[in-house]
Amino acid sequence: MKCDLCDKPALVHEVVIQNGKRVEMHLCTEHAAAKGYVLPTVPVMQMLQQFASTGKAIKAQKSAARRCEACGLTFAEFRQTGRFGCAACYDAFMPSVAAIIERAQSGAVSHRGRTPKRIEGQADRAAIRRQLVKEIEAAVAAEQYERAATLQGRLHQLGMKTNPAADPPTES
Repeated sequence: MKCDLCDKPALVHEVVIQNGKRVEMHLCTEHAAAKGYVLPTVPVMQMLQQFASTGKAIKAQKSAARRCEACGLTFAEFRQTGRFGCAACYDAFMPSVAAIIERAQSGAVSHRGRTPKRIEGQADRAAIRRQLVKEIEAAVAAEQYERAATLQGRLHQLGMKTNPAADPPTES
């Protein structure tokens, strides 16, 4: 697009709405400077590249600075080796590791494989209990106490308790 005042290419494009009427203005570098526009001296692409490289450097420094308090392993060392130094590393690096695992597993964050037959019923039962407890908590948070009571009744009908730690150990 050309400048409104000469035939040079326009660098500044401004759209102003005055009294409901749209007014467009296109100015070249010289006319934009004459009208008081402050133009960047560095090309925008160069500024964006510098900004992106600075962001990457800061992110790399932050990643390298994270350290497991138990064994002293840094996140950068974990990235190089792919191995944790101790069990506390899972907690220390969990946010970053969770993203890596999710990417590696194509978005899956929970196990969806086969379950051994000997614990199949227990796993289903535990999943049902977790789901009901979650629904009860959501109902209480939403102040839907009747719904929470209904869900609590369902939990008791299934022979489950809200707190599994309160369950007495079963003999088999």
